[in-house]
Amino acid sequence: MTLPSDADLQGLAERLGELALAQHHSIVTAESCTGGWIGKALTDIVGSSGWFDCSLVAYSYEAKQALLGVNPHTLEQHGAVSRETVVEMVSGALVHSGATLAVAVTGIAGPGGGTSDKPVGTVWIAWKRRGGYPNAEVFQFEGDRDAVRRRTVATALEGLLTLAR
Repeated sequence: MTLPSDADLQGLAERLGELALAQHHSIVTAESCTGGWIGKALTDIVGSSGWFDCSLVAYSYEAKQALLGVNPHTLEQHGAVSRETVVEMVSGALVHSGATLAVAVTGIAGPGGGTSDKPVGTVWIAWKRRGGYPNAEVFQFEGDRDAVRRRTVATALEGLLTLAR
């Protein structure tokens, strides 16, 4: 997989913005491992105030609970990097915003923090439409911290494009 460039990310965000505007969608992001990069990519687009609602950056367990309503039991049982957690994150993002579309990401960007069960590069992404069911997928991205995060941003935007249609 080729590493997405800044121009690639901008192109995805521009296409998403055009589609969101045409379909009357607004977008919220719930970000852990990307630290707000998805929200930055979206708000780099001129006119994003017409379709971007907010970005909730929740890195710690406490922030995931307070900002997104992730259940402490979920974090204790499954950890922050899990299907269960990312589904609660994406659902919480919609509850705590006025958006119609949401994406949530949580992962291990490295270089440390990986385990045999969840190696560096493991990322869960979930997408959800207000009133719909979440779709969550796990990815194993290769590369250094920047590469893992950049691939996460691109994949999150691509999924939002699909969801917005």
